[in-house]
Amino acid sequence: MTTLTFEEVTQQHLHEIRKIYNYYVLNTTISFHTEELDINQIKSSVMNKDTRYKSYVIFENNEIMGYVLITQYKSKQAYDTCGEVTIYLKPNCLGQGIGKQALSFIEEVAKEQGFHTLIATICMENTRSKSLFDRNGYEQCALFKEIGYKFDRRLDIGSFQKIL
Repeated sequence: MTTLTFEEVTQQHLHEIRKIYNYYVLNTTISFHTEELDINQIKSSVMNKDTRYKSYVIFENNEIMGYVLITQYKSKQAYDTCGEVTIYLKPNCLGQGIGKQALSFIEEVAKEQGFHTLIATICMENTRSKSLFDRNGYEQCALFKEIGYKFDRRLDIGSFQKIL
């Protein structure tokens, strides 16, 4: 298995994160954005003002492989111990075990930050992500049918939950 390192996201990482994310915007149904995000939009999505929500760049041999983050699930106080987990990898880094290591890492961060539950929201066409989260103890707890529309088709999303 590849040895990875994780570094908290800073301004210097934003350009590479933007490239990774916008690939998925333009080419897949993994992201429900339909237009590329600019650098300020990326910054606001990965650099949270609340320090409990963490974002990390994933490195292998000093090269960025992707990023992983915990964001706010809902903005109501009763949800404060629930976070949403997201992983994006460069397309050429898929299938190498990086997602599994990133998920394990971010779950430890979540525990340290006092989270009790993590939620992953996944387009149901994204069989790789569904499999990753399923293999790592997440259970599908919701299905929203035809909630998105991209590339001339209606898309379902599922919510996958793990109690830490």
